[in-house]
Amino acid sequence: MQRAGAELLADADVLAPVPLHWTRLFARRYNQAALLARALGERTGIPVEAGLLARRRTPAQGKLSPSARERNLRGAIAVPEKARVAGRRILLIDDVLTTGATANACARALVAAGASAVDVLTLSRVIRVE
Repeated sequence: MQRAGAELLADADVLAPVPLHWTRLFARRYNQAALLARALGERTGIPVEAGLLARRRTPAQGKLSPSARERNLRGAIAVPEKARVAGRRILLIDDVLTTGATANACARALVAAGASAVDVLTLSRVIRVE
């Protein structure tokens, strides 16, 4: 991720992992996006702020269509402290990009809170063959 995202990392003020709802985090015991963000932060010196985004509980997305995923995430992502985001260039870190619905919801919330820019760096991408 560090090599592939070198240009994005060079411009980032902060790394923000895609959040899990606390019940999913409790059940899973870890947030894989947060683990990736921490590793990148340690390697690059870019601060990681896991609490920039908060997620409301939503049904699992695994079997939803792209449009259903978008609907499922409407209003599900929030920025609890807008002052932590204002004017900053945020690099959103996620483990898997499937349809982009989660990344889009996070980016919309960050921009609405005043981020100067939001980029996304993921470990993998799902390619759908239909």
